[in-house]
Amino acid sequence: MRNRILLALLVVAVMTVTSTTPSRAADDDTQAVTAALKKFHDALNVLFTGDAAPMKAVWSHADDVTYMGPVGGMQVGWPQIEPYWDKQAARKLGGKVDPTDLHITASPALAVAHYYEKGENIVDGKPQPVSIRTTTTFRKEDGQWKVIGHHTDMLAYLRQ
Repeated sequence: MRNRILLALLVVAVMTVTSTTPSRAADDDTQAVTAALKKFHDALNVLFTGDAAPMKAVWSHADDVTYMGPVGGMQVGWPQIEPYWDKQAARKLGGKVDPTDLHITASPALAVAHYYEKGENIVDGKPQPVSIRTTTTFRKEDGQWKVIGHHTDMLAYLRQ
């Protein structure tokens, strides 16, 4: 009986130590991913002015990245996504969007952010509201969090 009690205490102790250690690492990763998401939205807002360079810098350039944005469709791999950002920058949509209601799940290598993008774009001189559900996925590459996936609801005024 005593051995069973000692074994149970040992199991509880091991479970407590192993379950608290990853959460501390995840807290640090969550803060870093939050900063990476801010860089992504800063780059997106610069993209609206016509400059795609900051957006290209926040993305992984790997063949497994995906983009499913508010225009619709799906681009897979950096060779498909990179020219897409040039095309979007050329539209010079203007306006600004920011993430709201942010929920991040992070591990030491991968992270997912679920949130809303809210703000507006300017289309034909008229403000158009943006309020879409968004998921952005990150991977840590060479110590930096890079976007490997971005998926949003569609915006009808962008599909024209």
